[in-house]
Amino acid sequence: MTIQDADEAKKPLELKELLVVQTHDGSEVTFECVGVLQDPDTDVSYAVLMHEDEGAEEGEFVVTDAYGNLLEDDELAQDILDDFLSFAQESGD
Repeated sequence: MTIQDADEAKKPLELKELLVVQTHDGSEVTFECVGVLQDPDTDVSYAVLMHEDEGAEEGEFVVTDAYGNLLEDDELAQDILDDFLSFAQESGD
């Protein structure tokens, strides 16, 4: 997957901002920024984006840097997503 126009993003993603992702088969999927997390140790921010497909039980998530670039480190992305989902569950969201 690649994110269209990610290089043009000059400012960090904000909540509810939409990002279009182009899949390997050429289709486009729109994701909404549902969370922005900052690593307290490194001061680096990450965005969690979700796509809700009609009829699907659960949404699909992707994790990007603050500017909408997909993370290449799958393990780091999964850790960030796990932290986000834990936080969301604790806050009752």
